Amino acid sequence: MATKLTTDQMQAYWGRTSRLMWVLLAIWFFFSFVVHFFAPSLNQIRVLGFPLGFYMAAQGSLIVFVAMCFYNARAQNKIDEEFGVSDE
Repeated sequence: MATKLTTDQMQAYWGRTSRLMWVLLAIWFFFSFVVHFFAPSLNQIRVLGFPLGFYMAAQGSLIVFVAMCFYNARAQNKIDEEFGVSDE
């Protein structure tokens, strides 16, 4: 059962959660738009027969997104445990 947080604890909890969210959103934006913007110029480089731009845009971004999901879950659980609001 979750414990009752004071106002200061709630603000600190939201500050940590909000910071995590904004950092992950910035990383998501970079790999969703910035990498894809430069993909055509990277297509001149080939890796295993595939253009590097294609690999970075189509495969690399997906790998980063999956890794971000796992990182977000682990980091948010750590924040929840620190403030005593975890589910377990």
